[in-house]
This record gives sequence, C-alpha cells and structure tokens, in this order.
Amino acid sequence: MLTFEAPLFLLLFLLLPPGIWLRHFCRGRGNLLLFPFAVWKQRSFTPPLRLLRIVLCVSHVFFWTGCAALIIALAGPGVTSRERIFLSRGIDMMIVLDESPSMAARDFQPKDRFETARETVRRFIRGRENDPIGLVGFGYEAALQVPPTLDYEFLLSELDKLHIMALGDGTAIGMGIAVAALHLRSSSAPEKVIILLTDGKNNAGEIPPDTAASIASQIGARIYAIGIGGRAEAPIELKDPKSGKILRGSLEGGFDDDVLRTVAEKSGGAYFFAGNSGTLNAIFSAIDSLETAERRVRIQVKTLAIHRWFIIAGLILLAADFFIRILILRELL
Repeated sequence: MLTFEAPLFLLLFLLLPPGIWLRHFCRGRGNLLLFPFAVWKQRSFTPPLRLLRIVLCVSHVFFWTGCAALIIALAGPGVTSRERIFLSRGIDMMIVLDESPSMAARDFQPKDRFETARETVRRFIRGRENDPIGLVGFGYEAALQVPPTLDYEFLLSELDKLHIMALGDGTAIGMGIAVAALHLRSSSAPEKVIILLTDGKNNAGEIPPDTAASIASQIGARIYAIGIGGRAEAPIELKDPKSGKILRGSLEGGFDDDVLRTVAEKSGGAYFFAGNSGTLNAIFSAIDSLETAERRVRIQVKTLAIHRWFIIAGLILLAADFFIRILILRELL
C-alpha cells in the first residue's frame, strides 16, 4: 500500500493546472505582441514541421511530469506492508499417502482414489497456517518426500509429483507410519499429528502397523487413520511406471478396518471411513477443526521509502525537457 509521510505537500498539485494554463494557453504570456492577420494582408505564416510540434509536445509532457514526480517526492512516499509474525509454535503434521496400485480404482468418479485424496490433502494444506507439514509416500516401500515445513508452496509442488507405483506395488502401512514418526521424533511442537490415507491391507515392510503406532504413541504423535474406497467392485486403470503400459481391469476387496482402528486408538487418534469424496472432505474438515493450537500473533508494519525514485525520475524528465529544447528545438534560454 502506498503511503505518504507528509501528504500536505500533495496540495502543490493544485498549482499545476494554473501553471499549465499560464505557460501554454494564456494569450498575454511572455509579453507577446498580438498582431492581427487583417493588418498583415499577406500570405499566412507557414506552420512548423509536424515532427517538431510532436517533439515540443513531448518536451512539455516531460516537464510537467517531472514537476509532478518532484511534488510526490516532497510528500515522502513509501510502500507499507503488514506482516503477521507468529509468537507461538504450531502443530507438526505428517501426511502419509498410499501410492499402491489399488489407489487407481475409479470409484470416486470422475477421479480415482489417489487423485481425490491428493486434491483433498492439497485443500487441507492451503487451509493451515504456521503448522509445519511433511509428506510421506508409501507403496511396497516408504519414503520421506518432504520433512515438516512451512513452505507450503514447495510442499504442494512435491505432492503433485507423487504418482501411483512410484514406490512399488505393495502396501507398507507400518513403514509409512514409522517413517513419519521418525521425522517427528525430534520435534519440539506441543502437538504432533500423523494423517494416514490408505485403501489397502498391510502386505509389505519390516514394521507392522501396530508396532509403528506404538512408536508414534511414544513420541506423542496422534494418528488419524483414514480408509478410503468403496466395498464393491470398482474399475481400475493405471500406467505401469516400468513398462509404460496402460493396465485396465477391476478391483475387488478393501482395507483392514480393524488394523486402522487399532493404529488410531493406540496413538490416541481416530479412525475414519471415507467411501466417497464428500465424506473424505468432511473428514479433513473435522481434523482441521480438531487440530487447532492457540496462536499468538504480532502484526509488524514495515514501510519502504521510495521518494528517491521519484526524485531521480523527476530530475531525468526535467533534464530531458531541457536538452530537447536546447539540442533539438534550439531554443535560447
């Protein structure tokens, strides 16, 4: 926002219209001698070249614009910004997202489970502030994609890079939770949260889900386990990252409710079932409401002075007017 330290100087703009009139339109300006054509009775004067008239108009514009810039500089212009500074720490969160092949099932029309989950996570991240959020992906293996960060734009860009079967064709739920817990272990946040999204049963990894939940509980992290996908048979279509072939078929089965419920209860969290995109959005809204922390905020106002740029611009324009008159129009000043 543009502000002025001495706005009363802007009243000098009221002098510009009279000055322009006196210099360019007043008939008696410069002690000119009025000479009627009726007395002359000869051929009329030849008007000056059109190009020179254009140059003269440009010179006038430079002069008065330069004067306006110097008036603005006298008023002390500055760009004022307000920044929110958080004085308290937020909640550390880890999103643990399933990348197994079954996430390509298309029972969340018009999108598949994976894209629906990613879109919901994306909306959830944009709704948070001052909460470091990290990202873990898992398939046959589990890997940290982003450690807890406040750089949400970077986090969202990394989320967009995830794709199905990037970490194999298994479902290592326990490993996903364990990797998330490992990167929350040294956190000094008062609250730690792991949000798990999966549509399958644990069938890979060295750490079983209940053991991983115990690890999360020991470091004080709550797990919100979300099972996504319907129970009925669903069409599936995905691209094999190794061969590049498009695989199509149908998927029948589901996730293990008991395991997800145990994981959530052991860590003091909660288990949710999302059978459609609307329910998934409602679940994330509920988590967003549950996981809030008291925030102490200070508003810091900064003003960046920019008067020097108006001074420079004004002097350059006045100098341009001067040199146009001397070098091009060859006026005698």
